[in-house]
Amino acid sequence: MKYLCIHGHFYQPPRENAWLETIELQKEAAPFHNWNERINFECYAPNANARILDDTGYITQISNNYSHISFNFGPTLLRWMEKADPATYRSILKADEESKFRFSGHGSAMAQVYSHLIMPLADRQDKETQVVWGIADFEYRFGRKPEGMWLAETAVDTDTLEVLAAHGIKYTVLAPRQAKAIRKPGTDWQQVSEVTLDTKKPYLYKLPSGKEIALFFYNGEVSQEVAFKGLLNSGVHFAERLISCFDEDDYPQLVHIATDGESYGHHHRFGEMALANAIRYVQENHDVKLTNYGEYLDLFPPTEEVKIYEKSSWSCVHGVERWRSDCGCNTGKMGWHQKWRGPLRDALDHLRDSIRMIYETKSKEWTTNPSQARNDYIHVILHRNEENVAAFFKKHFPDISTAKERTTILRLMEMQRYAILMYTSCGWFFDEISGIETLQILQYALRAISFVEIGEREKLKKNFLVEMAKVPGNVYSDGREVIFKKVQPSAVDLERVAMHFAAASLFEDNLEDLKLYNYRVNSRNFQKITQGYFRIVSGCSTIESIITNAKKDFSFGVLYLGQQQIFGSVSLNLPDETFEKMQSAMHRAFRETNLTKVLCMIQDYFGGCNFSFSQLFLDEKHKILNQLTAQSLERVDSDFREMVNDNYQLMTEMMQNDIPLPESYKSALSYVLNKDIREFIENQSLQLSTLNHLANEFEKWKVSLTNRDEFRLAAGNRIHLEINKLQGGEESLTSISTVTSIISILEKMGLELDLWKAQNSFLWYVEKRKTQGPIEAVLLTRLEALSERLKVRL
Repeated sequence: MKYLCIHGHFYQPPRENAWLETIELQKEAAPFHNWNERINFECYAPNANARILDDTGYITQISNNYSHISFNFGPTLLRWMEKADPATYRSILKADEESKFRFSGHGSAMAQVYSHLIMPLADRQDKETQVVWGIADFEYRFGRKPEGMWLAETAVDTDTLEVLAAHGIKYTVLAPRQAKAIRKPGTDWQQVSEVTLDTKKPYLYKLPSGKEIALFFYNGEVSQEVAFKGLLNSGVHFAERLISCFDEDDYPQLVHIATDGESYGHHHRFGEMALANAIRYVQENHDVKLTNYGEYLDLFPPTEEVKIYEKSSWSCVHGVERWRSDCGCNTGKMGWHQKWRGPLRDALDHLRDSIRMIYETKSKEWTTNPSQARNDYIHVILHRNEENVAAFFKKHFPDISTAKERTTILRLMEMQRYAILMYTSCGWFFDEISGIETLQILQYALRAISFVEIGEREKLKKNFLVEMAKVPGNVYSDGREVIFKKVQPSAVDLERVAMHFAAASLFEDNLEDLKLYNYRVNSRNFQKITQGYFRIVSGCSTIESIITNAKKDFSFGVLYLGQQQIFGSVSLNLPDETFEKMQSAMHRAFRETNLTKVLCMIQDYFGGCNFSFSQLFLDEKHKILNQLTAQSLERVDSDFREMVNDNYQLMTEMMQNDIPLPESYKSALSYVLNKDIREFIENQSLQLSTLNHLANEFEKWKVSLTNRDEFRLAAGNRIHLEINKLQGGEESLTSISTVTSIISILEKMGLELDLWKAQNSFLWYVEKRKTQGPIEAVLLTRLEALSERLKVRL
């Protein structure tokens, strides 16, 4: 009667630019574009394909960890993953389906409060919306009602539990120190601590409303060992440590732990393998049944009641003070204070109340229940198509008659969405108000303000800045300075999107109904002229927000003088007739190479909305700079390659006579060889003779690979793609041999490849091939050779 449950709380703070709703480049996450991509590669995807090794280090099995454990994913993280890595996203959903068969019909996925808000610090309306949105998001993804719900930071109070119970949530999971007292029915309350509490059973919490909810208190000691004390260094040791927590008595017992899911692969490299191996070891060596909370609760309902410490959490020993005061909890930056936390929350509370008053006052012109409309807006957020939007309006705003009214309502709803997102807990967790997590919630605050009508908007922003001036910083003097220097530059309006489109049109060819992030641009009267390195573009366009359907017409002219020299201007009120005359005159001056006149005409005709390269969005700047760099490097490539070819025999002679090569020769060799090997990986046809030649050249000249991490990933992805192509027959025989040789050669060059994707594909291919009948000898020989290189046991 021994049961084991491992819970993973998988979550990342939202990172999307609040105006573009996409994650912009995060250099610290290199060689990945952003931290979500990096952590997904290190943790979320590997846990869907965790490898189990034999004693020699060869892979014998690949397991979807999610189907064996209890888990929750932050809704905003799954929203990103659904688009960014649909394969891993599908594996997570599939794991929940598989777990229902494994655990008596109870899926292992738990819901989560929507935006990771600290529930005890929220008012009742925000608590309701967090739970309603969290449930709706869960049902949309997993296709069933959730039994349990994870609370951000396990932060809890009685009012929060009332909301959970009112919406049909059966249980949640808390830290052991959040239990205050327990009792059996009819007996007196007994005080408990995290040391004396028996965490191997669920407890019943009777609410003032008369409803009930079950509470599981995880094993805190082992959870801490997983997170901070190296327990994941060995899967067997991890398993035995869990087994050691059981009593010898023969009564129903549940040993369970809860940690950040990122422990399994991101915080601890290969942690997902330790988890998979621990699960396998328990199943094969102990009379212990894996379970999840839903199944255990169904089998063994709680027989004891519990009281909790109000406003407590798992990551702050002071309750929930980490999210509203300088309580001493921080990440250890010496000399820094967190006195900014309280005033920041006060500033956001004032903003929330003002925004809510505006929302309720305005929306009551069309609906009698603004709160219900807000709660139901999640269905638009989840799938923003015309059908869902129409259904939302039909239910809550049936009497709207104009496109302007529709846009007004959508702006009101988005204002509420961002007023909720601005309370994401990560904004207070770390040490400084100018940290990336706090900047993110401040983006949400400004974005919420941006949806307010212009007259009220300026007053609201002014009041918010007054409050932010009371927020002391460590790096900057106050929150107001942080807003101006670190947050405001990320803001985007339709005018800035127009500027970006105008500049980007210099380098784009297909501009018909172009989509830029969450904006759509439709162009007319568009013309582009190129003379040598110089270009000019001009046109009229309509830009539309995909979110609110707000539209704005604009006309533009942009002159390109080479490299990043872009000079342009946008007009929001230029009549078409005037534009056509201006366009003709401007293009005539350009053809006459009178560039000074062109610049003057752009400024004179279009007016004050001038811009340059610096106004472009970050990712688009990188895109354009990469295009420009590629063009300029063609000449560099030619010069370096000519230097190597012209002096190859001379350099060989110098090397054979132990004469050091000049630095210019070394640089040219390094550049040419690294470029060639990158091109080899990217080429459609993989010629072994080419790679062998390159490997010999790297060895001969003692050249090192540059950007090793980036190349390692690229090579691993290419090998994965090649294995994915395997279908059988002679072509596959050749392909298998080619891939085997490529891995061997690259490893001899000292490159530690990331092969987990390739290993997955190889095992799937082998399993599929086995279903077709016995594998013929020639193919089997080739597969065995590749399996050795991949360290996979056939």
